[in-house]
Amino acid sequence: MPAALETPEKVVWARGPISVTSCPTSYITPRSLTWIDEFHAWRRFGRTGLDRLGAKQAEAFLILEEQTLAEESRGRD
Repeated sequence: MPAALETPEKVVWARGPISVTSCPTSYITPRSLTWIDEFHAWRRFGRTGLDRLGAKQAEAFLILEEQTLAEESRGRD
């Protein structure tokens, strides 16, 4: 086995309890970036109309809201 394959992975990005060993940018798709932008607008303008969103978008918003609240909570500790 080549020595390079025996080298332990290193964390390249971390925030709070989450860390990754590869660049997180490769996981961001154009659609997920759109959801992030739309989430910030939804949050800024009152968090209304969640019941009118499609299932995937509503799920994305709920996940983003949960993570945002967790991060804000960590900042207050």
